[in-house]
Amino acid sequence: MADRVAMVSGASRGLGNAVARRMAAAGWRLSLGVRTPERLQESLPGGIDTICCTYDALEQGSAGRWVDQTIERFGRIDAVVNNAGIGLQYALTDDDETALDTLLEVNLKGPLRVTRAALPYLIASGQGRVINVSSLSGKRINHTNVGYAMTKHALMALTHATRRIAWNDGVRATALCPSYIDTDFNDGVTAIAREEMISPDDLAEAVLHLASAPSNFSVAELLVNCRLEDTL
Repeated sequence: MADRVAMVSGASRGLGNAVARRMAAAGWRLSLGVRTPERLQESLPGGIDTICCTYDALEQGSAGRWVDQTIERFGRIDAVVNNAGIGLQYALTDDDETALDTLLEVNLKGPLRVTRAALPYLIASGQGRVINVSSLSGKRINHTNVGYAMTKHALMALTHATRRIAWNDGVRATALCPSYIDTDFNDGVTAIAREEMISPDDLAEAVLHLASAPSNFSVAELLVNCRLEDTL
């Protein structure tokens, strides 16, 4: 994997940071998209084979600029890990749709824009990979945050559309759908103990496998749970 390049969004902490470190350890060159690159400059995984770029899903042109910087530095893109996401609360009965609009921008339009901008280079790779970090909330509804669930369901559709559109060009796309992950994203969660949540390092191992697997080993959806549910 010495010459392969991956873009990872939301890499400053949590799952994104775990993914970046695991892929760097496996020899991938990395372009990390974060809102505040300064936080990572002194501790970039991969050293000179890693760059840190400004990426803000709320800015429409940010994805294109990130892709341009990646190509300028490495000349290629072989994988995109759309990890950046937010969990603002939006219930069905909420009249104020501000939170919903922000959820849609970050959780859906962000991955859409990054994938769209990177797609020509993923096709040129001949073995491009797209891993969209969705959620089990993209497979079922078991809480009142309908806004979050709606965006994750839509991200599933985006993932399958990506698979279909670019399949013949060697691009494979996977929706990674975890339950609770032991990161600060789930601070305040009381439904499950922290020690029972999924380890971000374990999920990072799964992402590495998805990015590295051959084209005839395509995983459309990977559902990862930390507790028993009847349908999942």
